[in-house]
Amino acid sequence: MPTLTRRVQVLLSPEQYEQLAALARTRGMSVGALIREALERGYLQHRPSEHALEAVRRLAALELPVADWEQMEREATSRNCFNSDDGL
Repeated sequence: MPTLTRRVQVLLSPEQYEQLAALARTRGMSVGALIREALERGYLQHRPSEHALEAVRRLAALELPVADWEQMEREATSRNCFNSDDGL
């Protein structure tokens, strides 16, 4: 575990704290550890990298010929793309 050197103060209602404390007890951890874990899972771990965001921007900027769903479905089924033997 990294060294914890920064402190944050958050004010909670008594009900919020009681719920967090109960959850922390069932998991065998402190309320602080529970909050750090929630922050990591909810905000820090799943943040897309700038590289990934740039790739999405570039893909979205492409002007690709895309038909409406009904036309694409007709084309796919007429070419037998959805063959039942494929396991799809």
